[in-house]
Amino acid sequence: MTIDKAYNSWADNYDAVENKTRDLEKIAAKQTLDKYNYTIVIELGCGTGKNAEWLAEKAYSIIGLDFSPEMLLKAKGKIKSDKVQFQQADLTKPWDIKDNYADLLSCSLTLEHISDLDFIFSEGFKKLKPEGKFFICELHPFKQYTGSKAKFENENGIMELEVFTHHVSEYVNAAINNGFKILELKEWFDNNDKTDIPRLISFVFEK
Repeated sequence: MTIDKAYNSWADNYDAVENKTRDLEKIAAKQTLDKYNYTIVIELGCGTGKNAEWLAEKAYSIIGLDFSPEMLLKAKGKIKSDKVQFQQADLTKPWDIKDNYADLLSCSLTLEHISDLDFIFSEGFKKLKPEGKFFICELHPFKQYTGSKAKFENENGIMELEVFTHHVSEYVNAAINNGFKILELKEWFDNNDKTDIPRLISFVFEK
């Protein structure tokens, strides 16, 4: 199923249905970003606003970008804050945000749906202030190698989304090639069980 149709269909129960990947990502994002100071945030693939909700506790301003109007509708219904604005956007095209704008760029469970990482890092570098941070958290490629991918269930059965596998080296090389340096790389495991395949991988890059 194409990404736009899938996430529009998924919006109604995205927050309600059990989802280990979504829930672990929220933990990973909060634990990682608690260590950093930020005031102006751009969130890529903000979805229903699950992270914008707590990012707004610390940031002065957040712009959430997502291509799914139904996901954004849920986010706008959930988050009533003057700090947060949501924009429908195709992340594979130039973002309608001024350069050197944010001190944090956050991207979670989004890049598996985008084939060209180089464009994302190029745009991200433009939009961040000097020393701005770029946080990424994605389904671990090891998990993808086993066939795991984003999917949900509706009245028609299990719907699998269109995804791309990005190896760890792809993230790192795309970042370095676009001027970033790497500050952190961490793997996240279900129930912190490090004898199993990690579910998520996260990075913090700096401009």
